[in-house]
Amino acid sequence: MSLWSAIVVIVLIIAVTQMMRARHNASAGFATDKDGQPIARQGSGEEEQLRAEIAELKERVRVLERIATDERQKLGLAEEIELLRDR
Repeated sequence: MSLWSAIVVIVLIIAVTQMMRARHNASAGFATDKDGQPIARQGSGEEEQLRAEIAELKERVRVLERIATDERQKLGLAEEIELLRDR
């Protein structure tokens, strides 16, 4: 193998490695600009879905706290749970 063939092979290996690394980083959510500086990630659909789920769980906790601490005697606990379930 001549010197120039070795140089071409080394350059190809480096280029393929950088492309694979860039593809992996993009799929993991990391991005960089032309200078290699990290840039802010854009929100993914999964992130928004998780935020919505957290909001729903917080609402459920509020309802459970209200049931546990509310001292209403008009409705029994089972009836109030059924009313909340119907909403």
